[in-house]
Amino acid sequence: MKQLLYYLLLGTRGGETRARILNSIKNKPINANQLASELKLDYKTIQHHLRILVKNNILKTISGNSYGAVYFLSEYMEQNISLFVEIWDRFGKK
Repeated sequence: MKQLLYYLLLGTRGGETRARILNSIKNKPINANQLASELKLDYKTIQHHLRILVKNNILKTISGNSYGAVYFLSEYMEQNISLFVEIWDRFGKK
């Protein structure tokens, strides 16, 4: 899990955006439209990053891939949230 998170959040171009998305979702479940508004990003950009995070078992959605789906941290991610916090702290030091 540690290598996966480091790669997705620090090793790729969209890592900071994905970290911001995870930080928002760890505080409360939210849908893509709300995330786009909260993070002041394009809706399609949010959708792209959400797909990556779901594909890698970082996030899950109960209502499928439809419009308005609410995203949650996966159980796997919840068990490893301290790794995310460690990585998130690095973004604050940039």
